[in-house]
Amino acid sequence: MTAAYLAKLNTEQRRAVEHGCGALDEAPPLLIIAGAGSGKTNTLANRVAHLIVSGADPRRMMLLTFSRRASAEMQRRVERITAQVLGAKASPMVHALSWSGTFHAIGARLLREYALDIGLGNTFTIHDREDSADLMNLVRHDLGFSKTDKRFPMKGTCLSIYSRVVNAEAPLGEVLGSYFPWCAEWEVELRKLFGAYVEAKQKQNVLDYDDLLLYWAQMMVEGAVAQDVADRFDHVLVDEYQDTNRLQASILLALKPNGRGLTVVGDDAQSIYSFRAATIRNILNFPDHFSPKAQIITLERNYRSTQPILAAANAVIDLASERFTKNLWSDRASAERPHLVNVADDVAQAGYVVEKVLENREAGIMLKSQAVLFRASHHSASLEVELTRQNIPFVKFGGLKFLEAAHIKDVLAVLRWAQNIRDRVAGFRVAQLLPGIGPSSAARLLNRIAESPNAMDALSGFRPPAAAAEHWQQFEATIGMLRRNAAGWPSELDLVCRWYGPHLERIHEDAALREADLLQLAQIASTYPSRERFLTELTLDPPDATSDEAGVPLLDEDYLILSTIHSAKGQEWAAVFLLNTVDGCLPSDLATGSTPEIEEERRLLYVAMTRAKDQLHLMVPQRFFTHGQRSTGDRHVYAQRTRFIPNSVSDHFESRSWPTPKSVSKGNGRTREPVDVRAKMRRMWG
Repeated sequence: MTAAYLAKLNTEQRRAVEHGCGALDEAPPLLIIAGAGSGKTNTLANRVAHLIVSGADPRRMMLLTFSRRASAEMQRRVERITAQVLGAKASPMVHALSWSGTFHAIGARLLREYALDIGLGNTFTIHDREDSADLMNLVRHDLGFSKTDKRFPMKGTCLSIYSRVVNAEAPLGEVLGSYFPWCAEWEVELRKLFGAYVEAKQKQNVLDYDDLLLYWAQMMVEGAVAQDVADRFDHVLVDEYQDTNRLQASILLALKPNGRGLTVVGDDAQSIYSFRAATIRNILNFPDHFSPKAQIITLERNYRSTQPILAAANAVIDLASERFTKNLWSDRASAERPHLVNVADDVAQAGYVVEKVLENREAGIMLKSQAVLFRASHHSASLEVELTRQNIPFVKFGGLKFLEAAHIKDVLAVLRWAQNIRDRVAGFRVAQLLPGIGPSSAARLLNRIAESPNAMDALSGFRPPAAAAEHWQQFEATIGMLRRNAAGWPSELDLVCRWYGPHLERIHEDAALREADLLQLAQIASTYPSRERFLTELTLDPPDATSDEAGVPLLDEDYLILSTIHSAKGQEWAAVFLLNTVDGCLPSDLATGSTPEIEEERRLLYVAMTRAKDQLHLMVPQRFFTHGQRSTGDRHVYAQRTRFIPNSVSDHFESRSWPTPKSVSKGNGRTREPVDVRAKMRRMWG
């Protein structure tokens, strides 16, 4: 008899859930190709739950996701499913599923456990991207690359190059030639810079984001340690496998070289993150890494969209040069095909979207159930003006990240420096919070600490500039208490905030506003058991945005969603409007340099189309005004419909123009004596 939770699954989902249960040594690895809206998250959760119900030890399972929220949601679903079979025993079993999280979070945890085995200090701190860029800049300056005759790449570019080399497991020359050709002449200098950057991180006992994967990967090639890590896990399950990079794939293959107990879930048609070094080759080549080859199960039934929308999306992705064959289908019938809407320009485009959005709202589709998607953030500029003019509330994804705010970085830098006093980036920032200490004095202090075997003695023996003498004693005492863990956690954060308070008022005019963020930070801190855990988790999973003064309240709680296609992945709306479905925007004119880039742009269109449940409107503006002219200038270019919707697939769409052309008047029937204008023009010249 089929269990109740399995009875709710369709045939292919059930095959995926039951694969290899009870016969782990005999079952090949599993690749689940899960089309958009096919219930992949539910299938993976059911597989985890079914493994636990079938006797698998949750402590020996690793579940890798691409966000903390996804991991938490997965665990909630697993607990709900297992509770149907195990009752009250389900909760402790699911809580034992402790190795669940993102690649970077799991990597950080493993490195902390095996630090001494691989030559790491177990007090290492983790730099976020901005701190990593700052350290790269310090090294860059020390090597004299900030004063070259010709323009040397800036710190952010250098870090991006380094990150791609590491995550793509590609030679530096190849990365420069393919992605950073304007930096190719600096290959020798960049190699020297990256070597010095690695040495600086090791001296300071800090890791960057990329190190969390790189150290893990390197650890998996060392015999005893690699075997110990691999032996800890019977099952490794990976969500969104199409978004992994080569380094992540190397880690998985090292964990499960024969593939036994390995399950990956993904959709090659939704691989859209190559700018993060993700590669579609991981999922396309996955079956061939093992002998026997991985079992492939395809989920084609879509529970989201109407059949006409799926037919159009299938037609678009069918033209891809390489993919796993699948044909999404749905029970949701509809007579409404996706709309290809021809408009004059971006102003007319905005007018159409606003008209249809309001029309849908009157028909009962809330604004929150409608979304406007675009390839690049600036594509929505005209629409935002029109929405504001029409008093239609909207939310656009983006804004200042919480950890990017200066006052938050200041407080966290104090904690990081206390945790790891060799962290030069944190120390450089903290020292300069004191009035009278500038870059030179801060560098002198840090050099003294770096050269001394006892960092606190070096700090105590430092003689600050006279202007900083008033604040130095309290600063030194605060750092000393933090180093001794005298206050205990989370009281240590309160100690830092009390010390920082006067400096906050001195540095920032809006100190009262920023204090609200520090209170929020204290609330977050209270949920973590230790300072080390707090710093690690906050770096890996930062809150989204800082607080601000409350704006004008929206009496109408409903609002329209504006989002880039990348941010929209994994979401769905009743009605979707896609702006600028023309060549030059989709595909972007910056992403047509190679076939892989063009193919990824095709997948972007597919992702956008499959976000729609009931209505899909693809906007095709005919005219774009060029930059570099007056706001009222007339210089323009004409656009053509995206190459991804050729005439061969246009039958899947309903083409229309907006606004509807007005009929031409036939006149009142009067007859007039013809006027020979041509003769008049001839007579002008003799």
